[in-house]
Amino acid sequence: MAEQTAFADEGAGTAGATAAEADGKPDAAVVRDALGVGIAVGLSGFAFGVTSAGSGLTLAQTCVLSLLVFTGASQFALVGALAAGSNPLTAAAGAFFLGVRNAFYGLRLSQLLALPRVVRPFAAHWVIDETTAVSLAQPSRRAARLGFTVTGLSLYVLWNLTTLLGALGAEAIGDTDAWGLDAAGPAVFLALLAPMLRTTTERVVAGLAVLLGLGLLPVLPAGVPVLAAALAAPLVLFLKGRRKAARPGGEER
Repeated sequence: MAEQTAFADEGAGTAGATAAEADGKPDAAVVRDALGVGIAVGLSGFAFGVTSAGSGLTLAQTCVLSLLVFTGASQFALVGALAAGSNPLTAAAGAFFLGVRNAFYGLRLSQLLALPRVVRPFAAHWVIDETTAVSLAQPSRRAARLGFTVTGLSLYVLWNLTTLLGALGAEAIGDTDAWGLDAAGPAVFLALLAPMLRTTTERVVAGLAVLLGLGLLPVLPAGVPVLAAALAAPLVLFLKGRRKAARPGGEER
C-alpha cells in the first residue's frame, strides 16, 4: 500500500511538472523579466521630474502628473510643449493623442488577461507600452497576468519615486537649461522609441514624423508641429497601400 501511495505521489508530481511546462515559463522567469522592464524604464522618471521642473511646473504638479497620467510619452510631450511656450490646451491635446494608443492596448489586454470586473478600473491605469509588451510576450494567461502585475507595480512605484527625486534635484540645481538637462526628456523618449522601430514601415513613419515636426517648427505655434507629425502614419500607410495595389497580383515585396 505504501509503495502504491509513493507511486501515486510520484505520478502526481510528474503530472504537475508536465502541466507547469505546458503552461509556459516558470513564475520566476516571468517575474525576472517583468522586474527588468519595470526597473529599467522606471528610472527614467528622474529625467521626467527634471524636465517637468525645468518647464515651470511645481513639485506638486509634476508628481500629480506621474500619479494620475502615468504614461511617459504623453508626460514628456506635455512638459516639452509647455517648456517651448505652447498654449496649455495645445500641449494637452498633443499629450492626449499620444495616450490614445493605450486604449487600443486595453482592447487587446482585456481579452488576454480576462480580469474580474472589479479589478479592471485599477488595472486600466497600468495599461501602457511596457505592461502590454511584457503581457503579450507570455505563453499563457496566468503568466500574462503575473507579468502585467509585476511590471505595472514595479514601474508605477519607481516611476513616481524617481519623478519626485528628479523634481527635487532640479529645484536644488536651479536653471536646468544651464546644465543641459532640458535635453533629458527628448533623449529618454528616443531611447524608448528606437528599439520599437523594427520594420521598414515603422522607420519610415518615424523619419517622416521627424521631418514634419522639424520643418513645421519655425512656422507653427509651439506644440502644433507635434500634432502635425502624427499625419506621417496615415500618409505612409496610404502610399504603402497604393504601392502594393499597383504591383501585379497585389503582392508586397
